[in-house]
Amino acid sequence: MERVPMLAEGYEKLTADLQALRLERPKIVDAIEEARAHGDLSENAEYHAAKERQGQVEAQIADLEDRVSRAQIIDPTTLSGDRVVFGATVTVLDDDEKPQRYQIVGQAESDARNGRISYDSPLGRALIGKQVGEEVEVTVPSGDRFFLINKIEFV
Repeated sequence: MERVPMLAEGYEKLTADLQALRLERPKIVDAIEEARAHGDLSENAEYHAAKERQGQVEAQIADLEDRVSRAQIIDPTTLSGDRVVFGATVTVLDDDEKPQRYQIVGQAESDARNGRISYDSPLGRALIGKQVGEEVEVTVPSGDRFFLINKIEFV
């Protein structure tokens, strides 16, 4: 069973999402029962919509339960070293020598706009295992980009 690395806040978000979906279950059952009371199910759009929503919620619950059960919570402040690892905050210089700062996080926590990239993203994969002073090449939809690792922090 492959572990899913994540920060504590990512784990809390997953468990909160899971709890919210579990609370939605009884409401969906009530909606199905109410739609059934309207009669003929073959032409009952409310019934079919409620059943479809029930299937979606159950699939999401199964996915979240799987990820929560395989979670490996990592506290970046307990890490150290000279290589980029999960949880590290990396400052890179792009082609224009403009510094950009990224924290390597789990998929559930990634938010590129706020400098949090998934370890499984193209840039995240390229950075993992590298040291200060190394250059990384990343292929993105707009073409190849090069970054120079300037600083690695564990905050």
